[in-house]
Amino acid sequence: MTPRTPSGRRTPAHAAAADRSRTFPPLPARTGAGGLFAASWWGSAWLDALETIALDSARLARGRTYARDGHVDTINVTPGRVIATVRGSRPRPYSAEIRLRTLSDQEWDTLLDAIAAEPAQLAALLAKKLPSALADSDVRLLPGPGDLVPRCSCPDNGRPCKHAAALCFQVARLLDADPFVLLLMRGRGERELLDELSRRNAALTARAHTRRDTAPPSGSPGGPAATVAGEGDAVAPATAPQDAAAQPEATGPGVLARAALADRPRPPLPPPVPLPAQAGRPPVLPDGDGLPFDPETLTFLAADAADRAHACLSAAAPARPGGASARRSPFPDLPPWEDAVRLAATAHPTAGLTSATRALYRDLAAATGRAPTDVARSVAAWRQGGPEGLTLLDTIWNPPAGDFDRARSALLAADLPALRPRHNHLTDPERGIQLRFGHDNRWYPYEAEPGTDDWWPTGPADPDPVGALTTLLAR
Repeated sequence: MTPRTPSGRRTPAHAAAADRSRTFPPLPARTGAGGLFAASWWGSAWLDALETIALDSARLARGRTYARDGHVDTINVTPGRVIATVRGSRPRPYSAEIRLRTLSDQEWDTLLDAIAAEPAQLAALLAKKLPSALADSDVRLLPGPGDLVPRCSCPDNGRPCKHAAALCFQVARLLDADPFVLLLMRGRGERELLDELSRRNAALTARAHTRRDTAPPSGSPGGPAATVAGEGDAVAPATAPQDAAAQPEATGPGVLARAALADRPRPPLPPPVPLPAQAGRPPVLPDGDGLPFDPETLTFLAADAADRAHACLSAAAPARPGGASARRSPFPDLPPWEDAVRLAATAHPTAGLTSATRALYRDLAAATGRAPTDVARSVAAWRQGGPEGLTLLDTIWNPPAGDFDRARSALLAADLPALRPRHNHLTDPERGIQLRFGHDNRWYPYEAEPGTDDWWPTGPADPDPVGALTTLLAR
């Protein structure tokens, strides 16, 4: 559970922990790109450290190709560690990792004092550039020979293997865009560093004001403007002090609060990012021993969440000219059982029973206290008509006069078998066929072994009873 203060905000400790973990989506492939892989001098220095530990230049070349072709999936950066899954020649990706020593508290103090003393260095960092003076200071930020420690779950014992090398090349691209990634690898997050630098700058400003206020004023005895008058010499009268209100305000590092908070025109927000044509696919997780979850199940749940989010954004998109905007979620809130049936129907959208679907139905039955046959029947009903199809599986209702009554006449006019009405069902038990009328004014075909009451959803729902029964009889 996320620790929070009584006001509902996250505690500082939790905020700091969140700041020390950054996740980057897969970087796009660099098809046709040539020349240096890193664009900045500090990104090139990172790759130089990689080359010093490489025992096989061929592996580095293959890793470079893997990175250029987009084989590295989501990258997670935490203090002392960078990890990502890298897709190789096998179906399951490998877990690659790069370790780097974090700085000690004393080293951080030295580094932060150097940045606070030189505002130009902080300005460069905020502009996403690494000052060379900072990199060459007493505290070594960039890795040197042997500082990078690669690891990978693949069977290759190379140091580094092509998967770890590919991760290193992609990290160089991250460093090009944001040198705070390097500072995070060394132990501290961006927000944490900026807050600490703000405190140090405030302390420097306070000390500067204290020294100015305690310095002897100009013209006072012992002051810089004091003169020694000889006997008989006239002493010039002291200049009257200026009105305090007319004196200019002291300036120092930083910005006055009233200037920072002053109301001023701001540029408009950028337009929303265009919605992609379809939801993206999550990276395939690697196999692992002793995991508290099934990687395939987690991958499926992530894909389902992406699909639902894409559908919700599509429904909330601005209306086309002349049309109305839909603001209603396409996914109603479902009870756990119905949502489990939905997931099972989505996981295996085909109606065939395989070993995988049987195992899924057994697990779902055990978790919900139902029989596997009931789970399979419910999944078939969901495929047939979604929530309404699942409702009709176990619920009967009495439709008003109208479409339901006209359906029997339409079936007789089409020279189709006469069906016996009962509630919202039209049934021929001798043939083992049935139509169920839904609240959405569609007809849901069912079939059973003749003479039994074991009804199963069969085929798609149809607003036309003649079409639904014709499809059912053609099976």
